[in-house]
Amino acid sequence: MERIAVLIPCYNEEQTIAKVVDDVKAALPEAVVYVYDNNSTDRTVELARDHGAVVRRERKQGKGNVIRRMFREIDALCYLMIDGDDTYPLDCAREMADRVLERGADMVVGDRLSSTYFTENKRPFHNFGNSLMRTGINGLFHTDIKDIMTGYRAFSYEFVKTFPVFSKGFEIETEMTIHAVNYNMQVENVVVEYRDRPEGSQSKLNTYSDGLRVIRKMLQLYRNYRPARFFGAVCLFLVAAALLFMLPIFREYLATGLVPRFPTLIVCGFVVLAGIQSFFAGMILEVLAAKDRRDFEYRLTRVCAEKRGAMDGDGR
Repeated sequence: MERIAVLIPCYNEEQTIAKVVDDVKAALPEAVVYVYDNNSTDRTVELARDHGAVVRRERKQGKGNVIRRMFREIDALCYLMIDGDDTYPLDCAREMADRVLERGADMVVGDRLSSTYFTENKRPFHNFGNSLMRTGINGLFHTDIKDIMTGYRAFSYEFVKTFPVFSKGFEIETEMTIHAVNYNMQVENVVVEYRDRPEGSQSKLNTYSDGLRVIRKMLQLYRNYRPARFFGAVCLFLVAAALLFMLPIFREYLATGLVPRFPTLIVCGFVVLAGIQSFFAGMILEVLAAKDRRDFEYRLTRVCAEKRGAMDGDGR
């Protein structure tokens, strides 16, 4: 088991990958640098290998698929993940690794939004999307993560080996964040500088389609991890809508003793029943979610035992 593994997912980053690998080696000379190529058509692989990185490949396109492969294949006490586009200086790499190795953090978030992101980033919709996701997830999950979408993070062995990767693309960062929050893992924020991509380097993130996927993933995970609140909100909406349409009918009935709009009344009755069904569905799923959290603690205990066994085998 390695002490620090630096993970760099890459797709067509020949302009910057050599500098990123060199910067990592300067900041963390004891680390093993892994570049995972995701079907690049330029010289990314050649340059990464020439500068001393261990190069591996993931044939299935998408950042989530690359991270799934990384987490499955590599064993380390600390994982530092960074993008290959040279947007993150490495001056905070040591601090982020130490938060995992010395303080027992499970995930350390490289917080761009508290430093230079909004001035450096030239894509206004990206700025808006990052702020929206931070507000949405912190509000829904009652947490205080400073940067939801950052690609600069450090992880513990326990986080990596208990994190089930379902996302295929850029929504993976949202999934990581919510996983850590849901299972009460230790999350810390480190403010990092951000610089925009150098001229000629193109972002692989599509503002609109990937943004919609991220929002959908956030709502999906909220439904899965907080079912009582999610379906309770659906119940409240349905019952409120039914009552809104029933009130005029009820007032007319009190005034005249007649119910002239039976179809509306019947539909409202069915909507109320749907709301009640939603409420009980949320209660049942909440019990299952609680069981999943208990099962996760058992899995976490097994992973910790595996880690101790590996460290003893290495003589650490």
